Amino acid sequence: MDTPLAYIPRIADNMLQEQLAAAGVVLVQGPKWCGKTTTAEQQAKSVLYLDAPKTRQANLLLAETDPEILFQGDTPRLIDEWQLAPKLWDAARFEVSRRRLPGQFIFTGSSVPPDMSQLTHSGTGRFAWLTMRPMSLHESGESNGVVSLEALFKGDVESAIATDMSLHELAYLICRGGWPGSLSLTSKAALRQAINYVEAVANRDISRVDGVSRSPEFTRRLLRSYARHQGQQVPISTLSKDLESNKNGNMTEETIGSYINALRKIFVVEDMPAWNPNLRSKTSIRTSDTRYFVDPSIAAAALGLGPEDLIGDLNTFGLLFETMAIRDLRVYVDALDGQVYHYRDKNGLECDAVVHLRNGSFGLIEIKLGGDSLIETGANTLKQLADKIDTTKMRPPSFLMVLTGVGQYAYRREDGVYVVPIGCLRN
Repeated sequence: MDTPLAYIPRIADNMLQEQLAAAGVVLVQGPKWCGKTTTAEQQAKSVLYLDAPKTRQANLLLAETDPEILFQGDTPRLIDEWQLAPKLWDAARFEVSRRRLPGQFIFTGSSVPPDMSQLTHSGTGRFAWLTMRPMSLHESGESNGVVSLEALFKGDVESAIATDMSLHELAYLICRGGWPGSLSLTSKAALRQAINYVEAVANRDISRVDGVSRSPEFTRRLLRSYARHQGQQVPISTLSKDLESNKNGNMTEETIGSYINALRKIFVVEDMPAWNPNLRSKTSIRTSDTRYFVDPSIAAAALGLGPEDLIGDLNTFGLLFETMAIRDLRVYVDALDGQVYHYRDKNGLECDAVVHLRNGSFGLIEIKLGGDSLIETGANTLKQLADKIDTTKMRPPSFLMVLTGVGQYAYRREDGVYVVPIGCLRN
């Protein structure tokens, strides 16, 4: 009999604990295979697997007719795949109001419920939300974590040695992704898992989310197009033109939009909002969202690329590394109660990531594979943007950082810009 794998601690563990102390129901959402249920199980005192084959039919019937029975059990009680029975939302809200205690239920699910009209209560005052993503490099053990993002905000970072990571290793980590189940597999099997993920999305998940039948082949083509435009602010019309070569016919922009919305509902894509700071001069800021997958392995698998392909195409390598870096920054910044934005103005000045905390502090980050010339370019961009910020109306940036793919050391340059390899960053 196989021995169960030991649980690998997640950054979301503390976040879930804090939310359970503050809300009656915590909704843990995120893509399939990212570890939501396993993480929730660590703190749950009882569990209901709504989709368990032996009890699925009875569970769904009770959710409609007598949901209070499903809530019986030690708390926090985990309700897994709750979106299969959306009426549990209102029932849980009523039960929490009746009990008047925090930490009663954990809801986990891989998509938003398909019919929001079935929900009569917003959840305000009773529900809290926690988004999980695939593992960051620090969670999966590939980053030694000697540089803390929190410490960067405090200006308390010293030079440090990074994890010794080659371009080949970095390419593999991009294609493998942060899926917890892949960590115990051979390299070949781990890469295959990412391919299987894309196939599951195309063949089943994108249609299952709302019951609308969608073409698996067109989904694959759309995912490839999305992958080619990672890190860019492109409208649906651009994606449509990219898809026009299909000899079997084209989709309207409205239909493409519906596919993208379905991918968003199952947390496959997670676009980044634009940052709109106070500037000294009136500069038109681009406000379109920036296109990203939730994990770089989805882009690599959609494009049919493996580690060796990335080594042979450093331009694509850089784009997918940026997706990995954004994934990690989102995981780390969530733990600091912040958000990640993208900046670009009409003059072409662009900042890959702006990490903004709830208290108003922010840091500016450029993402580069590595190398002195790329680091210098990134540092100059950061300083140009910092000089444009009107510090009479908002704080100056807490730090400027070039986040690199490879590099032996994390250090602070003479001009104040930090250079930090991704193999030593944590929250």
